[in-house]
Amino acid sequence: MIEQLAIALTGVTAIFLVQSGSERLRRFACLFGLAGQPAWFYSAYQAGQWGIFGLCVLYTAAWGHGFWVHWVRRAG
Repeated sequence: MIEQLAIALTGVTAIFLVQSGSERLRRFACLFGLAGQPAWFYSAYQAGQWGIFGLCVLYTAAWGHGFWVHWVRRAG
């Protein structure tokens, strides 16, 4: 139950931030996206949903790319 709440809160927040007209706010989307990934992995593993588990890997890579672009590369 707690993982579903985490998925909902982080996921919806990330989606709203990605769609923001403000670049300053958009850069935070990847942080919320990454924050929700452990709950996604746990939920998919517990349910034995291996296709979703595989998608979690791809989503983590995509959110990680956003983190690299908006936080790591920008800082350097």
